[in-house]
Amino acid sequence: MSHLMNTYARLPVAFARGEGVWLWDTEGRRYLDGVAGVAVNTLGHAHPKLTQAICEQAKTLIHSSNLYQIPLQEKLAAKLCALAAMDNVFFCNSGCEANEAAIKLARLYGHQKGVEIPTIVVMDKSFHGRTMATLTATGSRKVQAGFEPLLAGFVRVPYNDVEAVRQAAAHNKDIVALLVEPVQGEGGINIPNTDYLGALRQICDDNDWLFMLDEVQSGIARTGAWFAHQHTAIKPDVMTLAKGLGSGVPIGACLARGAAAELFKPGNHGSTFGGNPLACTAALTTLQAIEDEGLRENASRIGQFIVDSLKHAFTGVAGVTQVRGHGLMIGIELDRPCTDLVKQALTQGFIINVTSDKVIRLVPPLIINEQEASALVAGVAVLVKEFLAQAA
Repeated sequence: MSHLMNTYARLPVAFARGEGVWLWDTEGRRYLDGVAGVAVNTLGHAHPKLTQAICEQAKTLIHSSNLYQIPLQEKLAAKLCALAAMDNVFFCNSGCEANEAAIKLARLYGHQKGVEIPTIVVMDKSFHGRTMATLTATGSRKVQAGFEPLLAGFVRVPYNDVEAVRQAAAHNKDIVALLVEPVQGEGGINIPNTDYLGALRQICDDNDWLFMLDEVQSGIARTGAWFAHQHTAIKPDVMTLAKGLGSGVPIGACLARGAAAELFKPGNHGSTFGGNPLACTAALTTLQAIEDEGLRENASRIGQFIVDSLKHAFTGVAGVTQVRGHGLMIGIELDRPCTDLVKQALTQGFIINVTSDKVIRLVPPLIINEQEASALVAGVAVLVKEFLAQAA
């Protein structure tokens, strides 16, 4: 009997080691990793620069405390702010914690404006985490069910619907911020219109709201830019990061600029482990490797190669409704639930994920090359065609 809480429907496999885009289970079987720990293992598995940096840091100092100065944290903050054109950073351990910090910033901002119930606009099909505030912000009843009462202070509108945001602005004077994913990951790799973020930025400016971007999954070069919003000309007031930032070592970050950067004061927020020397070393090494190895360009090029190859493979295949992607965030939507494909893929030696019940999600390591991408496409194509044929 397992003594673990029953919070995961775990698959019947345990991985023992990894190298590059490959994983080996405890029985010695090899798998092509198309999920990367759900967009976490940016540099793949056992990247030599990352493993060396982590080992060297562990020999000197793993953790001190945010009660003291942490030079590596200062260095990482400066690097992220330079990449994102932001002013300062709060470090934590996960995406939901980064989003909690953003929500708290918005509430502080609202209270300082004299708003009694500061309210944040959030989106249908969004995912921001599983803490009480972030699951309330999340646009999924499946995530929220059983945890009522949910928190006040959120207004939900459809994703990729600018007019709905304008209507919310017209009818609710308590709104002080908007929180949105540039690309919805858990919601099914939903990619908005090219002018969507710019329109939201303008609405926020017109109403004196904070424009807050959840880049937990889409950030750290996954879409081919450092951050997904950089494919446009807009800048957020607050941006959250996690997942791929530490290539598997837990670290999250909430970045802010302008008025939002001046809201937190000592005692307003904190984290025991956030931004400790080991996590910062992992993040700094990840960012440097992305630069040195041209992984932004690789994400863009290989992502487009995978999308084009999948579209070609599924031309005329009934049951595949759409293939869409932004860099190495790729979704294959079917016309029926397909969660069984995850287990079936394991038997074929590769790892995929299904989100939103009927969207196959591919978020492989950014180091994946064209040969490995071709193998992933071939495996997925065969798997999906057999699945659809059996269901016909």
